[in-house]
Amino acid sequence: QVQLVESGGGLVQPGGSLRLSCAVSGRTFSSCSMGWFRQAPGKEREFVGVISWLDSSMKHGDSVKGRFTISRDIAKNTVYLQMTSLKPEDTAVYYCACTKIYLATQRSNYDYWGQGTQVTVSS
Repeated sequence: QVQLVESGGGLVQPGGSLRLSCAVSGRTFSSCSMGWFRQAPGKEREFVGVISWLDSSMKHGDSVKGRFTISRDIAKNTVYLQMTSLKPEDTAVYYCACTKIYLATQRSNYDYWGQGTQVTVSS
């Protein structure tokens, strides 16, 4: 089992920045690739980025490339999503998740999910 707890969401103005955290625990999380997804009202859950817990290799979704960066801190058992140049269309609930498939980008490949944290980009 893997437990995931997101934090750091909130209200931010367009062009602003925000950093989300995902605290990870459990017996097998060190073999996970840790992904971030987001879901806006009425839309499908969208891939944002993924990082390997083992070697820190990463991928980012096309809609966030150059603006969002995923990272991890092994000592703190935490994965981060640094978001910059935020736009209203980034408004969504953001989820972190664990997959045993290396750098998977498909939602269906993920086995464990956090509860989500709301990010609202508005003036």
